[in-house]
Amino acid sequence: MNATKQEMIDKLRKDLLGWEGFRPVAPEERQSFGLGPIENAFPNRVFPTGALHEFISTRPEFTAAIGGFIAGIMQTLLENGGVCVWVSYTRRIYPPALKRFGVDPDRIIFIDVTREKDVLWVTEEALKCQGIAAVICETRLLSFMESRRLQLAIEQSQVTGFILRKDVKVFNTTACTARWTVKPLRSKLRPGMPGVGHPRWQVDLLKVKNGQPGSWTLEWKNNAFVHQPLPQEQIQNPDIDRRYA
Repeated sequence: MNATKQEMIDKLRKDLLGWEGFRPVAPEERQSFGLGPIENAFPNRVFPTGALHEFISTRPEFTAAIGGFIAGIMQTLLENGGVCVWVSYTRRIYPPALKRFGVDPDRIIFIDVTREKDVLWVTEEALKCQGIAAVICETRLLSFMESRRLQLAIEQSQVTGFILRKDVKVFNTTACTARWTVKPLRSKLRPGMPGVGHPRWQVDLLKVKNGQPGSWTLEWKNNAFVHQPLPQEQIQNPDIDRRYA
């Protein structure tokens, strides 16, 4: 009887993941993004592709950090071919800087529109194209209904979508699979060596469907993410703003 109950619970969990947009991934299809313990926070311990990720930014320096973090993820998404589409009405990314994160700018199609209200329409159309590896959208506003339309497009194409919300003033509910913030941290320098070290970030996964939110410190080194333990004071007083959750 206990075995039967466990089988029913396991099936229900599997069904719930499917209803939430998480498709089962065979072991041979699993793709690691090098995010270390962050990947353990997701259902099935797999970074959700074919899903919509929302990144919250309240300052220009946060926007730059998010752009670098997304570029590191794009490096893996582009390994299987295809291109990425980057949609914006006020693009702040510097294309040559993408090479720092292992991404050839020629693999990115930049679409700059003049009106903010056109950004989400272009993004939705791009998400419908199955040959695209990922779509990145820079915008300020995103309603629940708009995010739901984007998620429905993704469910048909299985393209991975990233919404970079800049200069956020209003925090609202969306249909995104995961909500993140990424903040820059001071680089670590080698003893006696001047200059600037490798990019470092505090990565906060504020919410994720059927997963476990958390906070981590990552460094980008040798074209890969390197996980670093959180400072003791950050563990005792985690700097996660729950207004975004």
